[in-house]
Amino acid sequence: MRTVYLLSIIFLAACSHKIVAERTTYFPKRIETMSNSIKKENVWVFIMAGQSNMAGRGVVEPEDTVSDKRILSINKDGEIIIAKEPLHFYEPERTGLDCGLSFAKTLIKKIPDSISILIIPTAVGGSSIRQWLGDSVYRNVKLFSNFLSKVEIAKQNGIIKGILWHQGESDANEKDIPLHKQRLHLLFSKFRAAVGNNELPVLLGELGSFSENPVNFNLINNTIHEYAVEDKNSRVISTKDLKDKGDHLHFNSKGQRTMGKRFANAYLSMH
Repeated sequence: MRTVYLLSIIFLAACSHKIVAERTTYFPKRIETMSNSIKKENVWVFIMAGQSNMAGRGVVEPEDTVSDKRILSINKDGEIIIAKEPLHFYEPERTGLDCGLSFAKTLIKKIPDSISILIIPTAVGGSSIRQWLGDSVYRNVKLFSNFLSKVEIAKQNGIIKGILWHQGESDANEKDIPLHKQRLHLLFSKFRAAVGNNELPVLLGELGSFSENPVNFNLINNTIHEYAVEDKNSRVISTKDLKDKGDHLHFNSKGQRTMGKRFANAYLSMH
């Protein structure tokens, strides 16, 4: 029995190692930090916030490894780097492809060549909007305080142009759904106050249509749309046609790339 148990442990460890190796195959092997030669007035900053579908759980594939020197991000030490997926670094054992690079690649085609884009990640998987409002520590990240620290990095290096938000899966329950719209108003007011711009664009993504809890997910999506009607400086992007990665919760890689494009087009529609 002991031999069988040990063999089982070895087999599970080997499988786990294989899964990690496959997930990280196309993660960047080298990170390029930028010099201080970037002109602040030529950098547009967008902050990614929310939970796991903004943090990214897609598989990074070869097409996602193509970087652009006009698209920047930060590393865990707050240094400006050439953006490479995955952008989020808070949950290294979970992180994957997010929508940030796709968003920026779509946007730079439509803006002046002199402008660079800085994408700053702050999303943490599983976090609820109540935890963001309460500045809770979740998965070792103090959510709102972390956002504030990233806003300061943004202000030092560019002009904050908008927030990309995807969250709500953790709030898709009978207790939190009735409070969701009010909480969106409160949190985005705090975001805008921190940035110093009461008209800062906020772009919100719908929850996926592939949930095993479709009724509550639809109620959250209805709330998101109701919020956007009341906030003229917000836009909602549709995700109804996007697919999951097989877990009924997270968008697959194609879905993440499509979301990025839709976030970019939504921002362009506002300007």
